[in-house]
Amino acid sequence: GASEEVAPPIQQCFMIPKKEINVVSDMAKWKRSQAYADYMGFILTLNEGVRGKKLTCEYKVSEPIEKLVALLNTLDRWIDETPPVDQPSRFGNKAFRTWYAKLDQEAEKLVATVIPKHLADAAPEVAVYLKESVGNSTRIDYGTGHEAAFAAFLCCLCKIGVLRVDDQMAIVFKVFNRYLEVMRKLQKTYRMEPAGSQGVWGLDDFQFLPFIWGSSQLIDHPSLEPRHFVDEKVVNENHKDFMFLECILFITEMKTGPFAEHSNQLWNISAVPSWSKVNQGLIRMYKAE
Repeated sequence: GASEEVAPPIQQCFMIPKKEINVVSDMAKWKRSQAYADYMGFILTLNEGVRGKKLTCEYKVSEPIEKLVALLNTLDRWIDETPPVDQPSRFGNKAFRTWYAKLDQEAEKLVATVIPKHLADAAPEVAVYLKESVGNSTRIDYGTGHEAAFAAFLCCLCKIGVLRVDDQMAIVFKVFNRYLEVMRKLQKTYRMEPAGSQGVWGLDDFQFLPFIWGSSQLIDHPSLEPRHFVDEKVVNENHKDFMFLECILFITEMKTGPFAEHSNQLWNISAVPSWSKVNQGLIRMYKAE
């Protein structure tokens, strides 16, 4: 029979040439590393992959993508099975530690359901990133470093060939979006503290990547401009299509008072004239962070 055309592994498409890594000699060792090149290359490849696309558009959903969603659904179910406990302090509910202990114990098995048998040896290493991606069980906090661990988890699955180049849209719209839903549920259920938050000077208490990929989705939109995301009506009508607006909706649900006060950086961004400029600025900001 005719051989089925297989898309190349995504890592071939996001490698940044070594000569570009070494442009600035006094960059931090991390920024000169192949790991940094792979990670940022992965983020930027996905950024291009979702450009101008709605969350609700049609895209290919492969078997590994379905398995990753099933893994996240399991984490979601465990939250339902681990209700918050009564405690004197309002934030950092200790039931999160019980929930996390289950993940700590089961992570390798969960990852093994996604990875084919001939790559089973990778499961223990990849599982570390999954465990790091849900927050810290000692401090009961969550932040952009944990989010980065989930992106690294997905990047690893690309590097070993489990996820492929034609999975790009599904990685962001199906898997990462489901991850965000589970993380928001964790944050609300266990009243998690923001980790390493810069407070009013930070972009958001918990996330960063959905603002990057979400602004890319909105590039060249015929009617929605950056100034519109502070309009409650616009957010309510369009959040199911755009990750950026979904983030804004969550912020307004969790925080009270004027938007310009509790989310000053985002308020400033709403004055940027175009989504492509927002996207470029956020990428620079992310690299610095």
